[in-house]
Amino acid sequence: MKVVFVGAGPGDPELLTLKAQRLLSQCRICIYAGSLVSPEVIALIPADAEAHNSASMTLEQIEAVFVKAQQHNTEVIRLHTGDPSIYGAIREQMNVLERLEIPYEVVPGVSSFQAAAAALKTELTAPEVSQTIILSRTSGRTPMPPKQELAELARTESTLCLFLSVHKLAEVVEELIPFYGSSCPVGVIFRVSWPDEVIIRGTLADIAPQVTQAGITKTAMIIVGHALARDLPVSKLYHRHFSHGYRTALDDGAPA
Repeated sequence: MKVVFVGAGPGDPELLTLKAQRLLSQCRICIYAGSLVSPEVIALIPADAEAHNSASMTLEQIEAVFVKAQQHNTEVIRLHTGDPSIYGAIREQMNVLERLEIPYEVVPGVSSFQAAAAALKTELTAPEVSQTIILSRTSGRTPMPPKQELAELARTESTLCLFLSVHKLAEVVEELIPFYGSSCPVGVIFRVSWPDEVIIRGTLADIAPQVTQAGITKTAMIIVGHALARDLPVSKLYHRHFSHGYRTALDDGAPA
């Protein structure tokens, strides 16, 4: 018997890993992360499997499912949205499993920040502009460590992917403009990869009213950074005058 933490991806069942799809289709007991998991993904769980919605469960109730499964020597699939390692609240469950001496493993999934970049049809890094991506959130009921407050992160002018923060978008904009400038590109993607996905593009100057008008207050990814612009320096990786371990530069006399 073991527990397998599985990444459900952002929503589209075709974005599940092959391993995640196989485990779900064969599972006998599944604890899934409530309405955050797409119904299309939930539909992969066999109809006769034991399914628990963790949205209404406490850690003690989740533990009780683990114990019962251990007694019956039945594997448990613990289904989390996106990738379990990002805001997945899996550490406390792992602590329980270690105390109970129940083995566990983790199957990674596609994160919403990756799906959001795909929806925007953009690259999150750009030569000479941004070579760093920061995954973070704004403070709320979970406070931020002082050195990781948004204003501190903004000093790097990295590409920011902000989870769990769209309800505070006006505050986000106010904190970021001094570092990124009001014309910095922003994308807000609601329920990325779901059938009702909404993509809103703008700048720090105009994104907040657009999102307010759309009525988006949760379940959205915010991506901010100059790397989202189109007219940027490009990588030299495929340039004909650029050599690397697998290709020799061409000396064709053409300007570099």
